[in-house]
Amino acid sequence: MSGLNLDDFATLIERPDPGVRRDAEERRTRLGPPAGALGRLDELGEWLAAAQGTVPVKPVDRPKALVFAGDHGVAELGVSRGPAGGAVELVRAALDGTSCGAVLARRAGVELRVVDMAVDCDPGELPEEVTRFRVRRGSGRIDREDALTAEEAEQAFRAGMAIADEEADSGTDLVVLGDLSVGGTTAAGALIGALCGTDASVVTGRGAFGIDDLAWMRKCAAIRDALRRARPVLGDQLALLAATGGADLAAMTGFLLQSAVRRTPVILDGVVTAACGLVAQRVAFRAPDWWVAGQASGDPAQAKALDRMALNPLLDHGVTVGEGTGALLALPLVQAAAALAAELPERS
Repeated sequence: MSGLNLDDFATLIERPDPGVRRDAEERRTRLGPPAGALGRLDELGEWLAAAQGTVPVKPVDRPKALVFAGDHGVAELGVSRGPAGGAVELVRAALDGTSCGAVLARRAGVELRVVDMAVDCDPGELPEEVTRFRVRRGSGRIDREDALTAEEAEQAFRAGMAIADEEADSGTDLVVLGDLSVGGTTAAGALIGALCGTDASVVTGRGAFGIDDLAWMRKCAAIRDALRRARPVLGDQLALLAATGGADLAAMTGFLLQSAVRRTPVILDGVVTAACGLVAQRVAFRAPDWWVAGQASGDPAQAKALDRMALNPLLDHGVTVGEGTGALLALPLVQAAAALAAELPERS
């Protein structure tokens, strides 16, 4: 491996400014609605103020929806309702504006950026701005082989860091993070199971579109076998992502950590982003302070990961589709919290 030292993140990542947060809490006592009347919107407004380092908080007017895309070899086992190698169709729908995430992003006036990390298609089938960070065509079958080589894992991780820098440099003030994948929830379940020390059955969900009992059993067996391969490398997060993650998950992990370095707040979507967050927390324990969980998808692995990161989802509507959809649904709440904290007048 080259000079990438994950230990640096623990030093570089600071918590959102606690002094600013106290100032925001104190200012809230002077606003019209009594304490508690706005529920979690108060907490969100204070979190944003601390992240921005300013009171009153500034409006969230330059959010970006960002989805990382990839195929996972484990999908060959029939662990998903989506076909193996089917991520390219999800990407095309997002680019065409016909996916759930694209519809919600358009409705919210938010730009949707798609990043292909390991889609199983010829790169010429997709726009160059989508494929320019691609690491490989599909990821390995994690029940029996590594998802990535060590070099590919570092390349993907660094790509995520570079994208975080691009977004911060362009003025993005909040990121809605999601994934477009087939087999990604299986990889996510393996990562979460390994990091939480649980059996496969505890972290095996029904996936984005729901699977029947036989497919669930196949998925549970795949996660069980992946856990056997993950446990020996638990002390090395890049090696863990190479063994049982994938290029899209490695990139999202790098993105989350570098976004925390750059003080860019993030809304997490479902189980895949939660898994990446859990890996990132193992690298730098303060990193989750820069994120909120947009929604509870009902996936048991997501619930396990969010509990470990002490993140309480903003919404619980049973949305499992992925694509950043659940996080996009939560975005108006975050924007509303910022607007109320900034625009409500102080009592005279």
